[in-house]
Amino acid sequence: MHPQLELPLEPYHMIIQMDAWNIREGDEWGRSAALRRQGREPERWHWICTGTVFRLDRRTQTAGGRPVISERGLVATRTGIEGLREQLHAEALRRGLGQAAGALIIADGAVWIWRLADDRFPQARQRLDFYHAVQHQAAVGRAVFGEDKARLKAWLRPLVRQLKNQSAVRVIRQLEALQAGLPAGAASAAVAREVNYFHEHQERMNYRAERPAHEPIGSGAVEATCRQMQCRFKRPGQFWSQRGDEALLCLEMFWRNDRWHLLFPHTSISDPARN
Repeated sequence: MHPQLELPLEPYHMIIQMDAWNIREGDEWGRSAALRRQGREPERWHWICTGTVFRLDRRTQTAGGRPVISERGLVATRTGIEGLREQLHAEALRRGLGQAAGALIIADGAVWIWRLADDRFPQARQRLDFYHAVQHQAAVGRAVFGEDKARLKAWLRPLVRQLKNQSAVRVIRQLEALQAGLPAGAASAAVAREVNYFHEHQERMNYRAERPAHEPIGSGAVEATCRQMQCRFKRPGQFWSQRGDEALLCLEMFWRNDRWHLLFPHTSISDPARN
C-alpha cells in the first residue's frame, strides 16, 4: 500500500535559507614547502554550501518564546554552488514548494546566494538577514567613531530601530548625509562602501511590511545548521578529502532528513538525537 501525499488544507509559505562554511582537507599533503617554492600557497580550506527549507506553518515557539522549527529539510555539499543549486531545489520540492502559496529566501549579502536564488527560485521574495544588515550599520559607526563605544552605541541604536520598524530608505539617506560630511580619507571610503551595500540590497530590507505574516527576518536556522556541521567536521586533527567529506555529508543529510530507512530499511532507528 502506497502512502498518500499530504494535501494542505490551508495555504502555506516556504522559507529557504542558504549559507556556507569551511572544511579542512589534506590537499597535496606533504608538499606545502614545494608548492610555496613554486609560488603557490597550499589550499586547505574549502566551502561547504549549505541550505535549509521549511514551511512557515512548521515554525513555532517554545514557552519561553524561542523560535522552533518542527520539520525542515537540510542540504550540505562540497560540490559547490552548482551542487547546492540542484540539491536545495530538489529538497524544496520534496517539502512542498510546488504547492506553496509563496516562498521567501533569507540570507546574508553573498552575491552567489542571490544569483542562485534568481536562477532556481525566481518567483521567491528575497530578504537580507536583518542582523547581517545591522553589522554593516555598525561598520559605518566604527569607521566614523573609532574606539568611542559610547558614541557608537548612541548613534547605532536608533538607526537599528529605524531599519527594523520604519524604512531602509531613511536609513540610507542618513548614511549618505553622514558620508557627505566626512573629509576624504579612509573613513569616507569605508562609509561609501557600506552605502553602496545598502543600495544594492535596498529591496531586500523591507522588514516592517512582512511582520504581520510572522516570517523570520534572520537566517538563524541555517547559521545554526552550519555551526552544528562545523562541530562534526572540524574536530582536532581532522583532515578530509573531497571524496570522504562529500560521502559523509551525504550520509548526514539522509540522517537529518529522516531518510535513513532508505539506506538501511532493516532498521527503525531514525532519531537524529542518537547520531
